[in-house]
Amino acid sequence: MSEDKRALEIVEDSELGGRRPLGLGRWIIAAVAISWSLFQLWATWSGTMDPIKLRAIHLAFALALAFLVYPYSRKSPRDRVPWADWLLAVLGAGGALYVVAEYYNITQIRGGLPNQLDTLMGSLLLLVLIAACFRVLGRALPIIASAFLLYAMIGPKGIFHISLPSWLQLHAGYSWPQAVGQLYLTSEGIWGTPIGVSATFVFLFVLFGALLDKAGAGHFLIQLAYSLLGTFRGGPAKAAVVASGLHGMVSGSSVSNVVTVGTLTIPLMKRVGYPAETAGAIEVASGSNGQLMPPVMGAAAFIMAQYLSIPYNQLIVYAALPALLAYATLFMVVHLEALRLGLKGVPRAELPSSVKVLRGGFHYLIPLGYLIYSLVIVHRTPERAAFNTVVLVAVLILLQEAWRAARGGSGLLSGLKDGLIKIVEGLEAAGRGMVGIALATASAGIIVGMVLITNLGYGLAQIVEALSGGNILVVLLLAQIISLVLGMGVPTTANYILMANLVVPVVLNIADPEGANQTIKIATHMFVFYFGIMADSTPPVALAAYAASAIAKSDFWKTGVQGFVYELRTAFLAYMFFFNPALLLLGVKSFGQGLEVAVTALFGMLAFAAGTMGFLHKRTNLLQRLMLLGAALALVVPGVETDILGAFLLLAVYLWQKLVSSRLTPAA
Repeated sequence: MSEDKRALEIVEDSELGGRRPLGLGRWIIAAVAISWSLFQLWATWSGTMDPIKLRAIHLAFALALAFLVYPYSRKSPRDRVPWADWLLAVLGAGGALYVVAEYYNITQIRGGLPNQLDTLMGSLLLLVLIAACFRVLGRALPIIASAFLLYAMIGPKGIFHISLPSWLQLHAGYSWPQAVGQLYLTSEGIWGTPIGVSATFVFLFVLFGALLDKAGAGHFLIQLAYSLLGTFRGGPAKAAVVASGLHGMVSGSSVSNVVTVGTLTIPLMKRVGYPAETAGAIEVASGSNGQLMPPVMGAAAFIMAQYLSIPYNQLIVYAALPALLAYATLFMVVHLEALRLGLKGVPRAELPSSVKVLRGGFHYLIPLGYLIYSLVIVHRTPERAAFNTVVLVAVLILLQEAWRAARGGSGLLSGLKDGLIKIVEGLEAAGRGMVGIALATASAGIIVGMVLITNLGYGLAQIVEALSGGNILVVLLLAQIISLVLGMGVPTTANYILMANLVVPVVLNIADPEGANQTIKIATHMFVFYFGIMADSTPPVALAAYAASAIAKSDFWKTGVQGFVYELRTAFLAYMFFFNPALLLLGVKSFGQGLEVAVTALFGMLAFAAGTMGFLHKRTNLLQRLMLLGAALALVVPGVETDILGAFLLLAVYLWQKLVSSRLTPAA
């Protein structure tokens, strides 16, 4: 199998489902996925559906597709759907749709108290949901969700009369019907905020990205970056960084970002002299950071806006500068790598013409510009802005294909037919691509529901506060470790939900005990979000690294570890904006102040990157490395004195290395 095919297989297995059955099964799967997309569009257009019903139908589609398109194992058939998977798909959808059918009786007649049939159907849904998560998301998240459910039933009044230590026994225990009732019949369980965001905002943005990709925008963005940057030192790597940033604006998926961009840029990076592991690692870091780029930042960002009770269009403004800094720093990292390796660029004659690339794909920027305009300028709601943009992309596809067909002489109707086919393919791709997100948010709802009724969050706060001694830096380090450990097996969205419900309250309890500082709250949520982003680049479960190493034909572990080292700059950036929220443009009152914040932060990120790499103008010695890290730390702390100190240390190392280099260079 070629490296490109292996990478595409990783994307299909993780995000689209690896099963492509033949015959009737293929058409049924396509019909379900397309129907899901059309239902979501209708629900947004009408705006009248009850939230619980919308979420239940959303999960029903996800559960059906989970068993139809995701094989149980590598040995399971991919060209047909086994009868057991058909049965599980029906049971899962039925368990979710029962809430829709019985909604009036549950809410108005029984008052949310479960009867025997409610408990039976809720139990069925929980079991099928956990089985679907095992199949689609791996073992970690369903095991964690099951552990929280089990914990809720341990206690003197619970199913399991097990004695736990006093610091861990924070509740009396719950019966199975009580636990099922909390998760299945209320909005503080499976049908909570996470899946609510998935069913409203997230699906439409995923559909927008899928349609734009079918139109050819992804290829255009890659070619544009390559044509503009290919001739520079290490040009293909710089093109990979910029292309991943541009593609991340419409994708919100790290793995598809890596494969879409890396298929072109990784072989080119190897060609100009980057080692295979380095080429793969650069794409891992740049692809993973795609989830940081507004306006489409992935499901976790939409959920964050709900947790913070702020409009999403406001959140993307806060996220813009850190995202740009993350990519600007990675751009400098690949430049330093090119210097260290003595690399050159690609000859201009071998690059596509920038003018021709722009002329052929400038229209792809129109929907993206409209989306940003709708969110940031006129402040439309995310779902309305996304809905309008989806319609705009669909019209653009029809016009594009009609124009191409007219130019090619095949006729207008033929072009419109091709456009409709692309739109239908985009609708199907969006449905298949949403399965993992819907399941992650639903299963995370199990954890959130159990945290609410067991007071586990309060207990964790007491434990962390005791371990940290009330030191906020220690608390942040513990939060970082927890997030990275979770990131080894939990998707970004679920990682963020867990951290937001378990760790964020702990941090806020120490950093803002009065709960009155919205700035600290925003910075804390962004902090755990950034570490959640690192899930896809944290070995041993690093899907982005698997995809990149498949394309680069490199060792997975070496690629993953080096990619993780590059991603440390993202972790450092999270500390920077926690201690200096001006990086999130919070409290910034003028353009000059914002520019000062951005420049000092960029110097700090450069110092940190050079210090961790051990290279600036040339390879650094131990003292120079310590000076660079000292400069980075000084630039973290806001203040004129620390900024001057950090800039002085960075400049001192640079001049030191330049002076040594000039002495070693013989005179002409």
